[in-house]
Amino acid sequence: MQNKNESLFRHLFNTTVLVSALGYFVDIYDLILFGIVRVPSLTDLGIKGDELIKFGVYLLNMQMAGMLIGGIIWGIWGDKRGRLSVLFGSIFLYSAANFANAFVTSVDMYAILRFVAGVGLAGELGAAITLVSEVMTKETRGYGTAIVATIGVSGAIAAAIVGDLFSWHTAYIIGGVLGLILLIMRIKMYESGMFKSLQIANVGRGKFLKLFTSKDRFLRYAYCILIGLPIWYVVGVLVTFSPEFGKVIGVNEPIVAGKSIMFTYLGLIFGDFSSGFLSQIMKSRKKVIGIFISFTSVFILVYLFVNGLSLTLFYTLCVLLGFSIGYWAVFVTTASEQFGTNLRSTVTTTVPNFIRGSVVPITLAFEALRHSLGMIYSALIVGIVCVGIALIALYKLKETYGTDLNFFEDI
Repeated sequence: MQNKNESLFRHLFNTTVLVSALGYFVDIYDLILFGIVRVPSLTDLGIKGDELIKFGVYLLNMQMAGMLIGGIIWGIWGDKRGRLSVLFGSIFLYSAANFANAFVTSVDMYAILRFVAGVGLAGELGAAITLVSEVMTKETRGYGTAIVATIGVSGAIAAAIVGDLFSWHTAYIIGGVLGLILLIMRIKMYESGMFKSLQIANVGRGKFLKLFTSKDRFLRYAYCILIGLPIWYVVGVLVTFSPEFGKVIGVNEPIVAGKSIMFTYLGLIFGDFSSGFLSQIMKSRKKVIGIFISFTSVFILVYLFVNGLSLTLFYTLCVLLGFSIGYWAVFVTTASEQFGTNLRSTVTTTVPNFIRGSVVPITLAFEALRHSLGMIYSALIVGIVCVGIALIALYKLKETYGTDLNFFEDI
């Protein structure tokens, strides 16, 4: 038993898993860091008052556009040129953009660089999960992807600490340095054997539009995206607007959005670790996702309808919400396992970026309902819709635990 455990430990904490995890760490670091340094960086550029929100949304939308476009580019590239090439190209682009972010002199320059950084970041998670899924055995890959997500999400904590201790210029430079160090570490990584076999097979690969030409493929793809809706509902609505919700539900002290984000991601760390390992123990991805979506539903109701919380209890609730949406690792692993080797990178890279993009229609729906229904009931309705759609999509997906990934899509 001891030899078996030692073998598993060595298998999990190998170069591929750890360096892939650190790539996602840098991804999350940058995403959270922008939210933390948004106000001081824009203030230094001469932006004041209500324009801080206006230009903050502009920059966020530019970053999101970069991630959506980058997700497609890197996903296709990963299936055509290799998973490892994406990990090298994406981190180089991100690092260069982050260094340049530290020296911006105008909002338009800032926006262009946030777009470029978004394109670079878009490739990290999908390529990492694809590579780890393919190099590990079908019995252990759930552990590997859980470690990638757990270490990666902790980048949010690092961003909160760095953003608090250093100027926004220095914080961006640190992100760029982390990326370059990671680039050097990746020299020792190896391409997956499944991709190498794909290179000599006479099959189409990386054809993004083929996801929409077959009803079966399109539905599998759509279901993979939709099961993630509750995650970005919680982050995009409940956590982002936590100061406003705090006033409505009677929290006894002002809430700091940055702290709400930090505590939510702290919960995510434990959630990703637990969901990934639980999916291995239960030998089911679907059951674990269902359990965590159920947890999310409960904590949404507590968040919206339990009034008079102390500030400590509110931040504790943020941790619990973060834990409940911590099925991100299993969610992305499931997407990877649903598709053949010739489309796997395309799917695994685009799915998390598309679900991140869902925060736009989710927040727009919340804002449209808020004026007539108020904060609580508009959030409740949007939450019910997101959870309901996710559960239906989960029911429609096939179980993929233990699936042999060495197969091709007929495209």
